[in-house]
Amino acid sequence: MEYTEKIIRQSQYWYNEGLRKAQIKDISGAILSLRRSLKYNHKNIEARNLLGLVYYERGEVAEGLVEWIISKNLGTSDNIAGYFIKEVQKSSEKLEAINDAVKCYNQSLTFCRQQSEDMAILQLKKALEVHPSFLKAYQLLAMIYIHKGQCSKARPLIKEARKLDTTNVQTLRLMHELSVQHEQKMKNKEERGSEVVEYNLGNDTIIQPKYAGVKRVSVKSAFLNLIFGVVAGALIVWFLIVPAVQTVKNDHANKQMIQYGEQINSLKSQISAQTRALDQYRKNEKDVVDNLETAAGTAESYEKLMTANDQWKTGNYSAENLCQVLLGIKKDSLQDTGKTLYDRMASDVFPVAASTLYSSGNESYDVANYETAIRNYNLVVQMYEDYDNGGALLNLGLSYLKSGNKEQATTKFKRLIELYPNTDKAKQAQAGLDVISGGKGNIEDLKRAGETVQIQEPQVDNYESYDAEAGYTDEGSDMTGYDNGNYDNYTEE
Repeated sequence: MEYTEKIIRQSQYWYNEGLRKAQIKDISGAILSLRRSLKYNHKNIEARNLLGLVYYERGEVAEGLVEWIISKNLGTSDNIAGYFIKEVQKSSEKLEAINDAVKCYNQSLTFCRQQSEDMAILQLKKALEVHPSFLKAYQLLAMIYIHKGQCSKARPLIKEARKLDTTNVQTLRLMHELSVQHEQKMKNKEERGSEVVEYNLGNDTIIQPKYAGVKRVSVKSAFLNLIFGVVAGALIVWFLIVPAVQTVKNDHANKQMIQYGEQINSLKSQISAQTRALDQYRKNEKDVVDNLETAAGTAESYEKLMTANDQWKTGNYSAENLCQVLLGIKKDSLQDTGKTLYDRMASDVFPVAASTLYSSGNESYDVANYETAIRNYNLVVQMYEDYDNGGALLNLGLSYLKSGNKEQATTKFKRLIELYPNTDKAKQAQAGLDVISGGKGNIEDLKRAGETVQIQEPQVDNYESYDAEAGYTDEGSDMTGYDNGNYDNYTEE
C-alpha cells in the first residue's frame, strides 16, 4: 500500500510540474513532465487531459485527440475529455484546414529535398495562413530563410515559434544560428571598412581605397610607355590573337553542343524529379486521408463500446439488440482496456443472443419467411461460425437457396463442407450444391438442418458481481478558461 501511494504521489508531482510549465508557455517542458506523470500512473486523468490540451495548442491536433480518447475511456461521467473531443469533431472546417496545412508542410519537405526552396516557402506560407499555431511550419520556414541568408525574414518567424513554445530545442537552435550569422555579418562589414579611407571635404564625405603611395610619372616617360604598349599590342595581335581566332570559334561551337546536351539532360532530370514529387504528393495525401479515417473509426468504435457498456450495466437491453451493437464495433481498433471490456460483454451476451436468434430463425424457416431467417442466421454465424456444429451455417445456406440467392447459398455450403467434411451436414450441403449446379436432386427433398439438430441452451456466466467502468457523458462540461492556452482551471493536487 505504501508503495502504491508513493507512485501516485510521484505522478501528482509531475502533473503539478507540467501544469506550472504550461502556464508559462514552456510547452516542451510541460509535455515531458506530463509524460513522466503518466509513466507512474497511466490512469491520471487530469494529467492526460492536460497533455492533450498542450498538444492541441502547439498545433498537433491528432496527438491531442488520442490522449482525450484514452482519457474518456478511463474517466468518469464528468470527464471533460468528452467535451474536448466533441468540440474538435464539431468544427469540420477547422479539421479540414488543419489537414490542408499538414499536406502543405509535407509537400514543402519534398521541395526542400529537391533543393526547390522557393516552392517550399510558398507551401509553408500557405500552411501558416490556414493553421497559425503550426509550430513545425514556423521552424522549417525560418530554417529555410536562414539557409538563404535572409535573417531579417527568419527573425519574426522564430519569435512566433518562441511564443508558442518558449523552450523548444529546435527553436533555440535556430535563435543561436541567427545570432551566429548576425555576428559574422558585422565582422565582415568591419573588415570591408578597414580597406577604405573616409574623410570630409567641405560638406561632402569622400570614401576611397587605401594606397601605399602615389608615383609621379613624367610626360616623356608616359609617351614612351604608350609607344611601347602599341608595339607590344601589335605583336600580340599578329602572333597570338589571329592564329587563335579559328581555335576559339571551334571551341565555342563545341562548348555550345556540350551546353545543349547538358540542358537536355537537365530538362529530363527536372521532368523525372517533378514526376517523383507528384507521386510522393499523391502518396502523402492518401496517407493523411487514411490516418484521418482510422482516427474517425477508432472514435466511433469507442462511442459504440461505451453505449453498449451503459446498456449492459443497467440490464435494460435485449440480447439480440446488444449483440448487433457489439458486432458493429471494430475490435482491432480498440486498445487493451477496450478489448477486455468487449470480451466480457461478448461472453455474457453472445451465448444468449445466439440461442434466441437461432430458435427464431428456425421458426421463420418453418413458415417460409426466409428473409427473417437469413437475418437471424447471419447474426448467429457472425457470433459463432461453428454454432450447433455447423447447423446455423447449413440453415443459412438453405435459406439463401430457397430465397433464390444461389451465389450466397454456394458460399455457405462450401464453407460448411470445409469446416465439417465427411459429416451428415456436409452431405446435405453437397446435395444443395448439386441442386444449384443443375445436377440430380430436388430442393424439396433436402432435409432441413434444423430438424436434425438438438439445440442446447448455452451456459451463461453470472457477471452480476462485475463492476464495469462508468459510462461517459459530457453534461456539465465547460471549456471556459481553457481557450488560448489558459490553464487556470487546472488545480494542483
